[in-house]
Amino acid sequence: MRPPKCAICGDEDFDLNIGGLIYFKKRQKDIDWEKRMNETGGVGHPPYAEWFCPKHIQKAKEVEHLTINDAFRKLRDIFKT
Repeated sequence: MRPPKCAICGDEDFDLNIGGLIYFKKRQKDIDWEKRMNETGGVGHPPYAEWFCPKHIQKAKEVEHLTINDAFRKLRDIFKT
């Protein structure tokens, strides 16, 4: 798992009780990644999950039903990044 760093602004110094990790809808390649991790006993940061600071987590929660690619298209538009 990667350490907390907001995927929008890069903030690394936020309260994890207010910010947090969002798991987006899994793509086929995410399902394949999980299968490989389970088969090999591997660990790592899921490719469909990202950290968000308190300033950005609410909007991220609003798009967590989307795949990470689609969610970030919307988030980049919202936050003009």
